[in-house]
Amino acid sequence: MNIEDRAKEVVNRFTQIEDWEDRYREIIKFGKSLPNLDESLKVEDYKVKGCQSQVWLVPEFNEGLVHFKADSDAAIVKGIISIILEVYSSSTPNEILTFRPTFIEEIGLKQHLSMSRANGLSSMIKKVTIYAMAFMAKANMSK
Repeated sequence: MNIEDRAKEVVNRFTQIEDWEDRYREIIKFGKSLPNLDESLKVEDYKVKGCQSQVWLVPEFNEGLVHFKADSDAAIVKGIISIILEVYSSSTPNEILTFRPTFIEEIGLKQHLSMSRANGLSSMIKKVTIYAMAFMAKANMSK
């Protein structure tokens, strides 16, 4: 499944839920499905700057695909990063860099977050993009 299909699945999952209280519960449920990150990976290098809560995003590049692990110390934020991983993980760097994250607006996420959480969401996506650029450059150098 490609990045576009994964984004559509997330949109479908959330658009079936009309009430925002229930959507918040679904976001938290997403976060609960995310495995806890090993404490040894909760270091400054993997911390996402610009988030009110602590968020760690750990990239891996394997067989041409970018995979992510992540964690947060806040339930709603852990859910948000889990959604981002659901969409972006297992993609090529090029897919990540050319993908427009319209799914965020489609599910109404940004509009229903506080200003600081919306900024954090933008920081998370920016960090995903930075990792993808680095992996793309690394792959191009090894050719």
